[in-house]
This record gives sequence, structure tokens and C-alpha cells, in this order.
Amino acid sequence: MKELRYDAVIIGAGAAGMAAALELDRQGFSAAIIEREDHPGGILMQCIHNGFGLHEFGEDLTGPEFAERFINQIEDSRITVYLNTTVTSLKDKELFCVSPEGVLHIRSRTIILAMGCRERNRGNIRIPGSRPAGVYTAGLAQRLVNIEGYVPGREIVIIGSGDIGLIMARRMSWAGCDVKAVVEIMPYPSGLTRNIVQCLKDFDIPLYLSCRTTGIFGNDRVQGIEVTPMENGVLAPEKKFRIDCDTVLLSVGLVPENELSHLAGVELNSTTGGPRVDANLMTNIEGIFACGNALHVHDLVDWVAEEARRAGAHAAAWLKGLKPEKQIRLKAGRNVRYVSPEKLNPGAENKIFLRSMIVKTGAEMELKLDNQVFKTIRQNHVQPSEMINVIIGPKDLEKLRFDADSVIELSIRLVR
Repeated sequence: MKELRYDAVIIGAGAAGMAAALELDRQGFSAAIIEREDHPGGILMQCIHNGFGLHEFGEDLTGPEFAERFINQIEDSRITVYLNTTVTSLKDKELFCVSPEGVLHIRSRTIILAMGCRERNRGNIRIPGSRPAGVYTAGLAQRLVNIEGYVPGREIVIIGSGDIGLIMARRMSWAGCDVKAVVEIMPYPSGLTRNIVQCLKDFDIPLYLSCRTTGIFGNDRVQGIEVTPMENGVLAPEKKFRIDCDTVLLSVGLVPENELSHLAGVELNSTTGGPRVDANLMTNIEGIFACGNALHVHDLVDWVAEEARRAGAHAAAWLKGLKPEKQIRLKAGRNVRYVSPEKLNPGAENKIFLRSMIVKTGAEMELKLDNQVFKTIRQNHVQPSEMINVIIGPKDLEKLRFDADSVIELSIRLVR
């Protein structure tokens, strides 16, 4: 068994893992990245569409181009990358990994969790019907088309309007397939507005909102699906209809990948599925940090990279012996699904991410302490699919008085 020691181990070589490792290397610490695939870059490598990098690099890049910028920096650094390597045990900042070199036993002073996320599948949403061939997650179909060179079918229906599904609607159209429809159970799309326009409207692909997929038909291969509209949240079976197809792609949400976090004893947020972290992106276990889609699912990889750099900087500060300052708890209030991180540092600029639970044009975010509003931020439009971020700094908090039990609540108020 090979024994190794590093100042920091980063699990995952996607945008988050690479950005965090580069920050630690920049500050002079030894860092290693553990990646189970045979290449760095993560999911970016199969995202051949553009739209990446506008914030990070000021350029409109494809996924592989975005990843290449970080890969080149990694190659020019002192960072060690272990590919085809799987972490099988994580406890007390001690890892056991299976690699082409055999079993690795790694001791580290700090850990950064950057494993990304995975797709929800048919079992998660319990669509009834037979179990024929031709049912894929949208991400798997994307890999088949963009990496493996296979077209999974010819007549496509996409269940769920998540961003990967919308992008695959366009990609399958480009491949010469007939995309029959996108079916969404919610009364509003789950993906970004720009993807609704560029991937559906530009290709005249129907979007059925407030519709539930109530059956998948076919013996050896998918032959069609049954769709039932919903009225006031209740199925209207007298209005159900069938869409013939030979392939179904599921785009029904992403879940942070946190089996290793659970193994390590990290406390998870039941809403996001990711770790609970403080203002420094540190979990309940000292020296273990989390960032990127393993923490909460982001809209843009640019935000992933930015957050991961902050995680790397906080980990470096912890390695230098700088203790976290006194922090204030932050919680989701009215019309807010979650906030991340869940604590504020009153002496620093805090970037807070949140998701709305409502669709509304004209709203205000309110920050409250003891039910007293101390800051409002106007939002032109809010919807669950569009992540909101807000900066809360010392100037916002300087006139407030806190104690150990203080909690700041972040709510969304409708503007009438």
C-alpha cells in the first residue's frame, strides 16, 4: 500500500476541484486531486455547446474549452492529479483510494469536497408503465452523442425541462432527430430562460407545462408515452393524450454527489442534498470544505469556479492557523427554497446564493434580523430555475447588534 501525505486533497477534477486546487497551490500548499474518470474536466468534456466562461474568462466558450483553460493551469502547477482513482473510504481527513497503482493511503491536513452532482432517474420520479429499452437520462444521452458518437434514437420526447434536457432537445434536432415534445410537471420551465428560447422556441419544439407523464409504453423498445394535464395541482385524466416516440430522455433534476461526505460524517442539508457549510464553506467537520455542485446545484459553471476558489482560499487560511471569526446564522425565509452558505461573517463580504420558490416579475429580497427589515434588494424577475446571488458585507451589518442566538432571515416579498 502506497502511503502519501499532502496539505490538501481535493476530491473531483471538474471545474470546482481544479479551481480550488489551483488556489491552494498559488498560496504555496501541496495539493492532490483525486478523480475517478480517466481525464480531468468532469461533465464539461461532454458539453460541446457554448455559453461557458462569460464571467470567468470574459469569453463565450464550449465546455471542453472552459475545462482546457483550467487543465493547462493544472499542468503548469505543482498539483498532483490521480486519474482512474476512486475514494473508497474517507474519515478524519484520511483517505483510502483504489488506483491503477494499487491501493493509496493518503493523509491530508484538509479536504475539499468537489464531487459534483448526478442526475435523477426514472426510479426517483416513479413513472409507471413497462420498462423497455430507449429510456435514458439526458446527460447519458449527451455523452453517447457527443463523446461516443451514438444517436440513442430518432423520435424523442424529453421529460422535464431542466437545462440538460433543453440543450439535448437542440442537440438531437441538430442530429436529425424528431424531438416531439418537452413535458414538464410544473407550471413553469425548470431551465434557464435563454435555453427555453434557444433550444425550444428556435426549433419549434412544443413545451407542455403542468403535465405529468403517467405512462411509458413499449415491449422491447419505447413506443410512446402517456401525458396527463394537471389542473390546480390535480390530474385531469379525461384530458390525457399519447405521444408516439422511440426514445425518452429524462431531465428531472440533479442531486449533489455526497456519499463520501456522509461516510466522513459531514452533516447534509435536506433541501439541497449538499453539506451544511459556514461562511468559510467549511462543513461541521473542521478542515473539510465543500464547493461547486457537490454543495448545491449551480446554474453556471462560472459560479462553480468562483465559489471553489473561495473554498480554496478559506482552506489555505485554515492551514495557516487562522481561526474562523464569529459568524451569524442565515436561514431561508418566505418564498426562498434555500440559502448557501448558511452563515455570514460580519467582518467580510459574503456571497450568498439562493433560489426562489415562486415565479414573479417585480419582487424584493428582504434581509431581516429579529423580524426587522434592514436591507432590501429589488429583483426584476425571480423564478425557481434562476439562481439569485447577493453580496452581504460589513456596511450592511454595521448598525446591527448580534448575540449568539441571532439569525438573519432572507425572504422574497412580492411588489404589487
